[in-house]
Amino acid sequence: MKQYKHSKLIFMDLLNLPSFDHKLKKINDKLCIWDIIRKKYIVLTPEEWVRQHFVHFLISTHQYPKSLIKLESGLTYNQVMKRTDIQIFDRHGELFMIIECKAPHIQLTQVVFSQAAQYNQVLKAKYLTVTNGMIFHCCQTDWENMKIDFLENLPVFE
Repeated sequence: MKQYKHSKLIFMDLLNLPSFDHKLKKINDKLCIWDIIRKKYIVLTPEEWVRQHFVHFLISTHQYPKSLIKLESGLTYNQVMKRTDIQIFDRHGELFMIIECKAPHIQLTQVVFSQAAQYNQVLKAKYLTVTNGMIFHCCQTDWENMKIDFLENLPVFE
């Protein structure tokens, strides 16, 4: 088990996601991780640790195309700027899924899911996923009938 200590944060290489060959680097006295989507080092926080693992999980395990993934994209909700953690687009450029990432110690409560659902009210993605790196919940939204169905697995990317 690898452990990374920086400031008051301790990261453990044990999430309930496959590990990947991550690159860490100290920049301005902050521990950073290489982001293959944004192609730069990002300050490593517990949430970023989960986000990076989940992105690699999407790409390597589920064959989601790296070129159709966007991280930390802005949106306006109730006249306030917010950011989604991960957005996945389909091959036609339409939003396919949004993913909200939380730190491993954050429980995926109704409050967490409601936050992501509020973002999706604006974005209208077909799928919505929340994860803390230990578990994830994914649902499919039928916008026409205003119905949500929880899925056992992530949808297949077509």
